[in-house]
Amino acid sequence: MGTTAEARGFTGEATFRTDRVLRHAPAIVFAAFARRDLLAHWWGPNGFTNTFDTFEFRPGGRWTFVMHGPDGSHHRNESVFLAVEAPSSVVVQHVSAPRFVLTVTLAPHDQGTALTWVQVFEDASVAARVRHIVEPANEENLDRLAAVLADLAAATQPGPEAGDA
Repeated sequence: MGTTAEARGFTGEATFRTDRVLRHAPAIVFAAFARRDLLAHWWGPNGFTNTFDTFEFRPGGRWTFVMHGPDGSHHRNESVFLAVEAPSSVVVQHVSAPRFVLTVTLAPHDQGTALTWVQVFEDASVAARVRHIVEPANEENLDRLAAVLADLAAATQPGPEAGDA
């Protein structure tokens, strides 16, 4: 049996899915998940920052961190990386409440990378209670990812030649 959320037996009524095309190659998008410094910068909805305690980006690796909300709140998170397949997928099991599995797939697209984000909650009633938070937060999360990728691309672009001025 696979490690995707669906393969782990979670039901469709507890699923949130977002699809996005990002204007960067899959390897670059994957790096934004694999690099602790980049992930800490974009993970979470608008206004949130992160402090990573443990980040073992490998199958079976632990990921513990605190999300700091714009209202001063602190949200401890604990996850396990179920699968890490460069540059095409990352599967994360959020083992602290609320429990869910997030499967991110990255596929080449003529405009960069087609990203599919599937978050499946263990408990459909919990998913129903948090739907109004999760759906917009996931979109904000991917907006922040796109911004980090744009900054990364701009930082790696060669500057103007001295004679171009």
